[in-house]
Amino acid sequence: MPNKKNQISNVGMMIQRCHKWRQKRKQYIDQARITADEIERERLLQAAEHYCRIVNAEQEKIDSTRAPGEKIAPVVPQTEDSTEEEEPLPDFISKI
Repeated sequence: MPNKKNQISNVGMMIQRCHKWRQKRKQYIDQARITADEIERERLLQAAEHYCRIVNAEQEKIDSTRAPGEKIAPVVPQTEDSTEEEEPLPDFISKI
């Protein structure tokens, strides 16, 4: 069973990379929200879209390593104040 253990370790590392890339994407989107310069905003949104593509590709790899019947519920991080709602994304971000 060393192969199974190694596979679980690799999947764990892939999940960690996805988490890091999702945080980077969120950082770019947050910066784009507060940037007044349209060109800089577009650059930030393109960078965020790039990270989105990377995460999707990595997520496909993760899903392909799982057994067909194995289902894992997505992990939703809880904030300290879960009653506070986030503002909706501006139109230019939701068109991505």
